[in-house]
Amino acid sequence: MITRPLVATGARVVAIEPDAQFAARLARACPDARVVRRDVRIFAWPTEPFSVVANLPFAHASEICRALLTDPALPLVSLDAIVEWDFAIKRARVWPSTVTSVIWSAWYELAIVRRLPPSTFVPPPRVAAAVFRARRRNEPLVPLEEARAFGSFVAAAFRAGRVPGLGRGLLPRDLDAHAWAALWQERPRSRVTSNR
Repeated sequence: MITRPLVATGARVVAIEPDAQFAARLARACPDARVVRRDVRIFAWPTEPFSVVANLPFAHASEICRALLTDPALPLVSLDAIVEWDFAIKRARVWPSTVTSVIWSAWYELAIVRRLPPSTFVPPPRVAAAVFRARRRNEPLVPLEEARAFGSFVAAAFRAGRVPGLGRGLLPRDLDAHAWAALWQERPRSRVTSNR
């Protein structure tokens, strides 16, 4: 249902399927796609710009999205994934923010495209799903080369339970990615002096 329409667009499609029977069936149904029988969690992502369209296993959605969205050096252009509703809400909402949503949002615009009730699926799961979308920003909120340091800065503030330089009025979860990026840009920089 996902692979065939993607092939029809003329895109070069790599379909990842860990189950041997499903992979063989997919290869027969979509001969113009390259079918890779592998667990997506150990898949080597492309080194050239790519997009992901997927129905992710709910149990591994967080791990897979983390692999795709945490390091902005990965040339992911966009992600459209069916995930558990609660996961999508937690990652796409503006408030309260989380370390993960702040870091991902520095380079990607996150959104919920639609809600999918359990009756959409056969067999139906116990929970609703969502189409979760991540689109790379034209202008990142934080420079790519500062990704690791920015992530550490945000994570440290969430662990400490306070926003650096803003007193006690706000909690880390009260700031969205734009506010965190502004704090990052305005932080005191260490100066190197010389007595030469």
